[in-house]
Amino acid sequence: MGGILDLPGPDWFGDFDPRLTIHIIDSSRPQNLSSLFGTGENGDRIVIWDDGGAENMEEERKAWEVLTYEPEPDSDEDSDLDEEVEEEHDDDEDEYDETSISSRKRRSLGEGDRTPSKRRKVERPSRVSREERARYAARLEKHYMSGTWYGQSASGTVYILATVLERVDNDLLWLAILGITYQYTTSRISREEYEKYHSIYQDEVARLNPMPNNGDHDFKSQNPDDRSINTTEELSYVASRLGLWKEKGRKRLTGLLAKMGFSIPETQQPYPHMARDLKQSLRHKLDEIAPEYGLVELTYPSFARCFGYRSQPFSASDTVEAVGALIDVASGIRMEVEIEGARNGGEWFGSGKVWEANGKEGRRDDDRENIPPGSLASILKSRGKVSSKGNDNGEEGEEGGDSHDIDWWVKNFWIAFDALSDIVQLRSALPLSMSLHRAIIRQGSSIIDKQDIKTLRGHRVVVLAQGPDLALFAHPGVLSRLALWLVDAMRDKGPSQPLPNGKKRKSLPFVVACLDERADTYIVVGVTAALDFGEVRKNEFGLAFLDAKERCNARTRHGSFDTSVLEISKEDLKVFLETLCEGRGPR
Repeated sequence: MGGILDLPGPDWFGDFDPRLTIHIIDSSRPQNLSSLFGTGENGDRIVIWDDGGAENMEEERKAWEVLTYEPEPDSDEDSDLDEEVEEEHDDDEDEYDETSISSRKRRSLGEGDRTPSKRRKVERPSRVSREERARYAARLEKHYMSGTWYGQSASGTVYILATVLERVDNDLLWLAILGITYQYTTSRISREEYEKYHSIYQDEVARLNPMPNNGDHDFKSQNPDDRSINTTEELSYVASRLGLWKEKGRKRLTGLLAKMGFSIPETQQPYPHMARDLKQSLRHKLDEIAPEYGLVELTYPSFARCFGYRSQPFSASDTVEAVGALIDVASGIRMEVEIEGARNGGEWFGSGKVWEANGKEGRRDDDRENIPPGSLASILKSRGKVSSKGNDNGEEGEEGGDSHDIDWWVKNFWIAFDALSDIVQLRSALPLSMSLHRAIIRQGSSIIDKQDIKTLRGHRVVVLAQGPDLALFAHPGVLSRLALWLVDAMRDKGPSQPLPNGKKRKSLPFVVACLDERADTYIVVGVTAALDFGEVRKNEFGLAFLDAKERCNARTRHGSFDTSVLEISKEDLKVFLETLCEGRGPR
């Protein structure tokens, strides 16, 4: 969130010691122009590291500087000077542009250390015309009001910084790969953008891991196959294309596997236990036969990391899914996971168990230096007591005494953080990820079967108020996953014919709400829908939510970093949704 905040302002770092420098690495867009282009004692201390996108924001920079530094007209007599001001402004344009460009303190990667230059005062007209000022204001409004999107991942920016400092290694490269994989699998960047970064990281893999004459290397580029063919039903793309929520769709999946020459018992085996010839022919047969079923983008180029004798290669997509599941549901909710059969005595069938986070209770013991003094974590550390609001079985923790509760999302963050450097924890989290995917498929299929998707004035709206998985989908991350799944599932269900005027039909945005019974509120998620798989649209729900809240006076709260996720009072949901769909919304 650092990129969108007015950090030089008094509400944030404006009153801090001038010697304090704040470095911002944030993939969310749009960026705050005061933080990006501000100068002076407060502005120079803010350093934003980005992917170079600010270099293409000359119009925004110029508009912001004029509205920030130029006095506003204060009388009707100012209009008489408009023509004179325009002429003088043209004469001083070059000098002003040169000065303002030199005053910019945003650092580009590879620039190195330097002292930002101070803004030199330029003799300019005391004011600009009203028309020009209105034009600049409209430009800034377009910048801030066009919706949210994402630039280069934070891990990718850190990797470039490490490259400039000549301190790169495979660990940093792997984190950069995970960052771009996460952005693609969560529809934050387009397929075209993903492939651009993939080619860059492919070169980095070859540079850091030259192929030896014999032996393994740390990375390999691959088109990742699923851990078992049976898990294709858990992929939103396959589910949406085949319609797996209906019996006809499930028969199509069985027909696809049969046409590939695979028996049902073979496809239900874990991928490492499948026959060698079956694994070798899997990718080729999928590429050959899957397009007949409309699965033209079943695979995408990615990477896998090798761990020597400790484990088989682990793909970037599997890592992202495992870590994402840990962040969302490692604790705070009861989750049942499957145990593979054919183990410990030759059992023929797998069984289930309640997920446990391997006793991980927050930060590691060797992370004391990363705990801010006086913080909640330091208090818990000193008392040796860490608990969650709800334990792993979904029950309330004990209250009273000297114990302090730690939010489930804080605990989950540190569990996922530890798993990034522990292949054993990553592999143990895969069943949790698969269980989460099954719950999403199950809930999404139920929504479509029961026709619970309502169309309200250009929006598709789903409200979950009951069901066995209600507590699960009250988590913002899980509800966002469900919304993205519904977008994929319904993408091909609309009319395919173009409009009479020749324009393409617009895909309808999704609003999904789920009741949080413990808090007596609804969690609301807004997702914009692109017409084609792999495309991305800007998300305007953050602004639409704020507008609807102001017009209906609903009691709401933003409790996450995502502005398109909102918590709203149970009694206010109906009027809020009606106001949202009637007012300005995503276009």
